[in-house]
This record gives sequence, structure tokens and C-alpha cells, in this order.
Amino acid sequence: MEVREIRTFVTWGAPRNWVFVKVLTDAGIHGWGEATLEGKEETVRACVHELGRGLIGQDPLAVEHHWQALYRHGFWRGGVVLNSALAALDQALWDLRGKAWGVPVYRLLGGPTRRRVRVYTHVGIYNPAEMEEDARRAVADGFTAMKTGAWAGDTALPEAEAIAAFAERVGRLRAVVGPRVDIMIDNHGRSRPATAVRLMDALQPFGLLWLEEPTPPDDIEALARVRAAGPRMDLATGERLYSKWEYVPLLERRLVDVIQPDLCHAGGLTECKKLAALAEAYYVQVAPHSPQGPVSTAAAAHLALAIPNFLILEFVPSAPFRDRILREPWVVREGHLEVPERPGLGVELDEDALLASPPQRVGVPRGAWAADGSVADV
Repeated sequence: MEVREIRTFVTWGAPRNWVFVKVLTDAGIHGWGEATLEGKEETVRACVHELGRGLIGQDPLAVEHHWQALYRHGFWRGGVVLNSALAALDQALWDLRGKAWGVPVYRLLGGPTRRRVRVYTHVGIYNPAEMEEDARRAVADGFTAMKTGAWAGDTALPEAEAIAAFAERVGRLRAVVGPRVDIMIDNHGRSRPATAVRLMDALQPFGLLWLEEPTPPDDIEALARVRAAGPRMDLATGERLYSKWEYVPLLERRLVDVIQPDLCHAGGLTECKKLAALAEAYYVQVAPHSPQGPVSTAAAAHLALAIPNFLILEFVPSAPFRDRILREPWVVREGHLEVPERPGLGVELDEDALLASPPQRVGVPRGAWAADGSVADV
């Protein structure tokens, strides 16, 4: 069996565009991967085709070998664009591998380690005015965990007002969902260490499962200062780290309780399985970052079924687009994702439906400004 062709599709999935990759072989078997990188769709699409040339004529089942060649032989390595393109190709090769041998990918990775995959959803993320309505709907749909935050509009507020608004909203959310639903807060890496500590203190009464990206992801010393403050909630980070080498200092210094590798950005299943093993050595749990499309969800779910230190998986329904493009939609029941016992990743996409939903130039916030008009982090 040889790889013959690589196709890419960019489609609107709300609230972002999705980038899908299809690897085709001369044996009539194909594999699906996802390289969704919001705001950089055409960039990562071009990179998929550049890297993918190295797979043409190759045996698609030699997944580790191809990962090494695609990562190391370009001289320029790493970063979100290159590793997102690599991730999509890697996912597609694992999908092909499972289909070739007639088994789900998680079984090739060593699973099952559990019977089902717990998921959480978003409520009022980006827009706090929608938080309580979203939360009521999520509880009615059976979700037992939810995440909010990422409010770019708060960057124009003075620090004390922003923290007070944050705490007031989270208090309202806790009142809506009650004490048994897990709440996670995403800070989008916006805070200085002292600000992050004050935010943790303000949020402490609400029993958070974790505080995510309290400080900028490229400043490990800032995170160390937050950790030294002795938080009474778990710290989580990692969606903007793209390889095992970037995770090593985070784990060696025991700065977080939960890592969040993204199967679309951190080199795919091959790399993220290794990241989970690294985390296991430090008793750190894995909660894959996964707000993208259904192939990303599938890859993360198979990882979750194959590792011992999985905690919970991010899931954005993106209705009705997710179900429209899936030939056989996946089911979320009682706050858990049911992974079908189908070969490969268990996803088949409707190409006509992909083409019928062209990409849009809107979606997740792409701008944030301080009160004086200067640039702030989104």
C-alpha cells in the first residue's frame, strides 16, 4: 500500500473554520486528519501539502517513521503551523492504520483503559452574557462539567474591576449549576503573576476544577510564581505547547496539575501519546484541548481511551455543522462521549457537506484592546 494523494478541505464549523486532511492510497483506503488553526487556515493548509509531499509513494503504516522524517528532515522544526500540519497527517495515518487492520485506533495504542470518555462543554465563552443560558442548556443536555472565561472585552477594564467582574460571573454560574457540576476557568494566559494570584484568590470560593493558562504560555517563570503562591485549585496549561521538549520543564518543575495538549497542534496522536506518558511519570493528568471539529475530537477520544492518566475532554457541539458533515454522528450521553467500535478513528466526513459550508472571515475573537487603545492579549 502506498500514499497516492493528499486533499484538504476548509469549511465553516461555528465558531471557527475547520481544516480537514484526507490521505488516499492505491489500495482504496483513506484516512482523515484535522489541522484546524483558527485565523491561519490557508497557511496551515499550504503547510499540509508541503509536508505531505514527503508521504507520496510511502507506506502509510510506518507512522512513527514518517513522524520522525516529517518533523526532523525539514531543518526548520516545531511551532504551531508546522506541528499542526504534521498533526493532521499523523491523525490520518493512524486512521489508515486502524482501517487497514480492521480495529479502532485506541486498540492499536494499547487501550482500552476505560469504558467511556467524560467531556465538558463551553458556556458563555467569549461572551459572558450567554453564560447562564448556555449553562442551563448544558445541564439539561447531561453535561457534568463546563468551562467559561476567555472574555476579551474585559481587557479594557482596570485590573480590580476585571477581577471583580470575573468573580461575580463565576459566582452566578455556580449558583445556576449547583455544587456537583465541575467548573473550569480559562484565563487565556492574560495575567501577570501577581494579577493571576489575585484572580485565584477571588475565584477560590467557587470550587473550580482548574484555572487554565493563568499566565502567558511563553513565560514559565511567571507560572512558577503563581505555583509558589500555593493555589487551592488545580492549574492547567499546554494548549500552546507543541512538543515533548516544550513540556519537559513544565513537568520537571511540577508547575501544573493538568496538561492540555491539542491533538491538532502538538504533533498528533504519535506525539500526544508520548506527552501523556511523560505526564504520568509526574502524576499529572491529561485533559486534551479540543474545541475544533469532529476529527480532532475523535483523535483525542482515542487517546483518552488508551492512556491511564486521562481526566476529561473538551467538546464543542458546533451545531448543526458537526452532525451535518459526519456520515455517522457520535453520541454524547450523560456527559460522556461514546466512541464507536469502528475501524480507524471512526469518523467519515461527507465531502459534499464540507463544500456546502464555505469558510467565513468571522468566529472566535481576533482583537482585544486596553482602555487606551493599545493591544491586549485575546
